[in-house]
Amino acid sequence: MATTNLNIRTDKAIKDQAEEIFNELGLNMTTAINIFLRTAIREHGIPFELKLEVPNDTTAAAIEDGKKMMKDPSAPRYSSMDALKAALDV
Repeated sequence: MATTNLNIRTDKAIKDQAEEIFNELGLNMTTAINIFLRTAIREHGIPFELKLEVPNDTTAAAIEDGKKMMKDPSAPRYSSMDALKAALDV
């Protein structure tokens, strides 16, 4: 099998974090990148889902409700999870 060099640029912190994970898995960077490339070939695309983190309608509505409550000075406030749980156990 003929080999070739592949030069890429990435943030040093990203590289270091990835190397740490790969080392724990018993892999070096070259092996990990080759696994990715072979999987991309086998899958005929990126071997994981690429998507925007867009909340569904229910979650988006809950976020908006939360924002409104935070702006409302008369909305109840809780200093701990225990206090919130106590208020919910009515």
